[in-house]
Amino acid sequence: MPKLPRTTKAAILVEQHQPLVVAEVELPEVLGVGQVLVNVHYSGICGSQLGEIDGIKGEDQFLPHLLGHEGSGTVLAVGPGVRHVAPDETVVLHWRRGLGIESEVPTYKWGDREVNAGWVTTFNEYAVVSENRCTPLPPNSDLQVATLLGCAVTTGFGVVENNARLRIGESIVVLGAGGIGLSVVQAASLVSAYPVIAVDLFDNRLDLAGKLGATHLINSCHSDVRREIELIVGSSGADVVVDNTGLPEMIELGYASTKPRGRLVLVGVPRVGSQIELFSLPLHFGKQLIGSHGGNGDPWVDIPRYSDLHRSGRANLQEFITDVFPIERINEAINATRSGEISGRCLISFSR
Repeated sequence: MPKLPRTTKAAILVEQHQPLVVAEVELPEVLGVGQVLVNVHYSGICGSQLGEIDGIKGEDQFLPHLLGHEGSGTVLAVGPGVRHVAPDETVVLHWRRGLGIESEVPTYKWGDREVNAGWVTTFNEYAVVSENRCTPLPPNSDLQVATLLGCAVTTGFGVVENNARLRIGESIVVLGAGGIGLSVVQAASLVSAYPVIAVDLFDNRLDLAGKLGATHLINSCHSDVRREIELIVGSSGADVVVDNTGLPEMIELGYASTKPRGRLVLVGVPRVGSQIELFSLPLHFGKQLIGSHGGNGDPWVDIPRYSDLHRSGRANLQEFITDVFPIERINEAINATRSGEISGRCLISFSR
């Protein structure tokens, strides 16, 4: 058996609203029941990580802690009871529960301080992960694309399949064309929705949305978004609106732009304390307001399906990945993602 690592390079959230600290931390000495040690090759930067850094949900009670919830890697070792993954397997790391044991969460050491972690973290080169946050893939899988299956693609595709239940020929408006929004756009295109309208602040993201299947593009900085939507789908609104922004004004706009019997799906999380004003009467007559929990999918079922779609050429997942940064430049990557400089999904690399 190869010698296992005792330390790992990791990006640590020490204080909200501050850059992450990249440092060496000590791994747990022993794997517990249901725990898996993974060599992380790539991690995605999801908007929810930006939200944790920026305190969107309020004060963080678990500082300091590790971050990241979508990644790809190779299993190095497994703890007692693990049956669904094995050493040397390629795995996707994801935050929704899959098959297997939900283990105790690990604790790392950083000097004389303990560093907390959840059931999965991916901003660290070696990660102790719960078995039910790992799904195996074939050994020749593209590890960059596999990373997207941890959150961006499974959430976006799941929103279309499970939350919106989008049908052929239905209209959809996607508010926010970041990683998840772009996945919603491509999934909508795959099910032959029409029109597929992407709305964002940044032209570079809208250009990518067009490549991935959006039929109409609206820059919210330069347009009256509601008016532009009406010109495309008519005054009654769209069959489906998906909000990825979490901004109260965009949620209100999305609600107003949804048909009387349409569906508004909420993916983005508003900042704690936000107030959203909606006239509720249409909800009594068929309009639906739906909260999405990561697309409400099943990783063990969905990840292989979506991987096969990519392998067949039916889904173009590589196009999502526009930038790759080494872990040492993670704060630069986070700032570029936050500012809109990055068009698609930004990955963090641990490749030596």
